[in-house]
Amino acid sequence: MADRKVSYLLVGGGLASGNCARHLREQDAEGEILLVGREPDPPYNRPPLSKTYLRGEESKTDILVRPEGWFEENDVEVLTRTSVTSIDTNARVAKLSDKQEVEFDKALIATGSNVRILHADGAELDGIHYLRTLGNSDAIRADVENAERVVLIGGSYIACEVAASLTSEGKSCTLVMHEDGPLSLGFGKQAGEFFAAVLRDHGINWVPNDSLGRFEGDGRVSKVVTEGGRELPADMVVVGIGVSPDIQLARSAGLELTDGGAILCSQTLETSASGVYAAGDACDYDSVIHGRRVRVEHWEHARAQGSHVGALIAGESKPFDEIPYFWSDLADWATLESVGPATSWDQEVVRGSIDDGEFTIFYLDGGRMQGALTVGRSDDLEKAREAMTSGEPVDADSL
Repeated sequence: MADRKVSYLLVGGGLASGNCARHLREQDAEGEILLVGREPDPPYNRPPLSKTYLRGEESKTDILVRPEGWFEENDVEVLTRTSVTSIDTNARVAKLSDKQEVEFDKALIATGSNVRILHADGAELDGIHYLRTLGNSDAIRADVENAERVVLIGGSYIACEVAASLTSEGKSCTLVMHEDGPLSLGFGKQAGEFFAAVLRDHGINWVPNDSLGRFEGDGRVSKVVTEGGRELPADMVVVGIGVSPDIQLARSAGLELTDGGAILCSQTLETSASGVYAAGDACDYDSVIHGRRVRVEHWEHARAQGSHVGALIAGESKPFDEIPYFWSDLADWATLESVGPATSWDQEVVRGSIDDGEFTIFYLDGGRMQGALTVGRSDDLEKAREAMTSGEPVDADSL
């Protein structure tokens, strides 16, 4: 027999669970809500960890998903430093790391993702950092005080955002990346050249089309050596090579998974177990907009999915039809926004001027809208949303 029973069990202490709790409480004033997260802090927004929080412009309180005291005031129980070790979806019972057994009516699995770890020679040296949690950001901020030269491994969001933040704080940053240039893998050559120019104009260097060979140092990292033979002095390293969905709990619960290693969800974000939903980085869902399975690793998408699940398990029933939106900024130098994501395309249509730094790139495949990227022209994204929703061919000239 379980130690206790709740109406709603929210597994994971991130934005998806935090936003789900908010919408559940707004629509179901009576049901008992239990949110279980392994981190020491209540749900918080992750984007500031590489940006404003890392630069000391926002505090821990500033980046909380809900204002301080909201969970207590709204009778949402939050267990921090606690994991759900197993779920029996038939018996509707979860076992927690504190030895409790909790029966539930409905559940959300929002376990997020884990950073990909490098296993190169020298990876055990001090001064090598990854960024996923508040604690990681605190460690980078403390360590960088005594560092002048920072090498970042990766060419996408985390590496570029951290490089921008640390450069704005007076540090010398160099990126090592597989790509031709910063952010080019997801947005193509034209966009990549623009972001490369932004970073270069602010003093950031990079080594393209290369990868990490090894770290060197005596107890602490002092040099990064690439596979191509480049030797880069380093007082500190930040690794940002992506994440992988955290599906350990879902796998042990017997939930259906995709070939790509994510939790398979329906159009309503329900898993293969009735009454058990998933959201965020670990969720791969059938999209009514894209006509294919979609998984997006971004906090805005996790927020939207958490809200949707909150409404669903409180009684609504409709597919998740929000087009993924995400954004990133490079210090105060440039802010990009995107909808999609465009995973493949055969045509790029530019509105505005890339040279002037105010532009939108529409990504088309077979004449149909797949996504859009914009810098300084946010209103253009609505055009892309409309075209993606209709699924009809688009006249490139009209863009």
